[in-house]
Amino acid sequence: MRRRPGLSARLKLTLSYAGFLAVAGALLLAVVWVFLLRYVPDNSQGLLGISPNRYLLVRMFAPAAAVAMGLLLVIGLAGGWVLAGRMLAPLNRITAAARLAADGSLAHRIRMEGRQDEFRELADAFDTMLEQLESHVAEQQRFAANASHELRTPLAISQALLDVARRDPTRDRGELLERLQAVNTRAIDLTEALLLLGRSDRGNFTRESVDLSLTAEEAAETLLPLAEHRRITLDVTGGAARTSGSAELLLRMVTNLVQNAVVHNLPTGGTVRVHTEAHGDTSVLRVENTGRRLPPELVPTLTEPFRRGTERVRTDEHAGAGLGLAIVHSIVRAHDGTLDLAPRPTGGLTVTVRLPHPPR
Repeated sequence: MRRRPGLSARLKLTLSYAGFLAVAGALLLAVVWVFLLRYVPDNSQGLLGISPNRYLLVRMFAPAAAVAMGLLLVIGLAGGWVLAGRMLAPLNRITAAARLAADGSLAHRIRMEGRQDEFRELADAFDTMLEQLESHVAEQQRFAANASHELRTPLAISQALLDVARRDPTRDRGELLERLQAVNTRAIDLTEALLLLGRSDRGNFTRESVDLSLTAEEAAETLLPLAEHRRITLDVTGGAARTSGSAELLLRMVTNLVQNAVVHNLPTGGTVRVHTEAHGDTSVLRVENTGRRLPPELVPTLTEPFRRGTERVRTDEHAGAGLGLAIVHSIVRAHDGTLDLAPRPTGGLTVTVRLPHPPR
């Protein structure tokens, strides 16, 4: 934004300091006149015939007062300039850091030393903002790179299959078409997941009252055939847990959690427990499953897009792109909730979602 040139803050503070000293000096002279000189007799004999009269005192005092006022003005300007420079030095460092950030350098930090005051509080807040901004930018860059890589894989496979069909006309077309359909379906699912992730990140959805217990039952009913196919017991318990948000996104959140719990489970004989409850002003959804033991250092990374642990990678028809929990995390964050992941001591994972009650 272009602005007309004006006085600097340092010059304004300097003039303010000098003006304050000049006003203080003028008030001091006024006090001398009001409470001293005005009571000196103005006659040829002076006070009691032995003191100078008012005329002589004023003539002797006025030049000295003028010199004192001049010195006060000079000291005010010089001292004010130095003091203003020292006071604004932290602000200059913050401004320099802001310019570096505007040029794209997010790694710079102010790290202002000294005791706490307004400038250092501002510098600390600016450092925190830069740290979060750098983290978000790095996350977006990593997401874009991973998304490009994930989308390039099915496209490359499709291109390879088409090249094989072109070079070998005698190859079974039915098999090629079936493989192309599977690859294309995977690419479509990945694209839809990316779009859903972007939509939930923006948070532009209509809010309505949603009962998480009904949503959990709907998700469990949809995934029951998958659980039965894998011989996994799927239980839904608990009571009403109402919140405010998008019914579609919340259903996708619960569906992703239950599907992950079913897919990343024991080969057979595993269990998945879905529980809902209202706790104070919070609605709680808990999804717990059996499975292999997860390293504690792996759990915090599971909500990052395209991040998969070796223990959770699937090679069957339900192999994912690592967006399931990332979408869940994004939906929970868009609904002002919290998501907690904790490994079970005996194996598997416990996922707890806490969402606020709808406003009354």
